[in-house]
Amino acid sequence: MRLQAAELFEQMIKPVEVARQLRVSRKSAYQWHQLWRDGGVAALTSRGPSGSRCRLSPYCLASCFHEARCPTGDQVSEKCL
Repeated sequence: MRLQAAELFEQMIKPVEVARQLRVSRKSAYQWHQLWRDGGVAALTSRGPSGSRCRLSPYCLASCFHEARCPTGDQVSEKCL
């Protein structure tokens, strides 16, 4: 979507109109426009998912997936608590 915004910015379309066409907030469109103006299309490429990484151990994740798939009342290991 940001790359579509870059194409529109290259056509000199204002951020407000970009926001309307792409159905995003005006704030996002203005932020993208600033990035595009400062760094071009490369500045708008995705840097992967945002947010913090999962802090659960592989063992705890496996236990959670097991519980989600097999809610038979088995106890979750105390190691995860």
